[in-house]
Amino acid sequence: MSKITLGGNEVNTIGQLPAEGTTIKDFALVDSGLNVKTLENFTGKRKIFNIFPSVDTGICAQSARKFNEEASQLDNAVIINVSKDLPFALKRFCAAEGIDNAETLSDFRGSFGDDFGVTMTDSPMKGLLSRAVIVTDENNKVLYTEQISEIGHEPNYENALNALK
Repeated sequence: MSKITLGGNEVNTIGQLPAEGTTIKDFALVDSGLNVKTLENFTGKRKIFNIFPSVDTGICAQSARKFNEEASQLDNAVIINVSKDLPFALKRFCAAEGIDNAETLSDFRGSFGDDFGVTMTDSPMKGLLSRAVIVTDENNKVLYTEQISEIGHEPNYENALNALK
């Protein structure tokens, strides 16, 4: 389990992020049209998973916007935003923010959080996903991970993007 903080208070996650050099597990996430997306939907693409608790918080919204801006400059890559938000909230957020260069998917009925070690197991945010980034190559091999130590902080965008260069 990873130990992170929320406003300085300790929070635990269910496990660890996938190790660099390993291959990520398949997943089943739900898009805004209630369609299930799996790893197969992104075959041959390099991936940045931007994982966060909820788009209804400022830092989560900022990370989705920042990665969306950067995605348009990436070749053969996709940004995949993942949270436990309902698909309807994600659709509303993407429309309001102009998020159109990234996939924004929900884990509201899946096991992504547990499988990737990012479900928070305690604190007022218990059950939501921690803030983390996983970068993979087109063969789903993990190139970079970051478990953000304080939930209120943004990820290191530069390191995540540089992992694809």
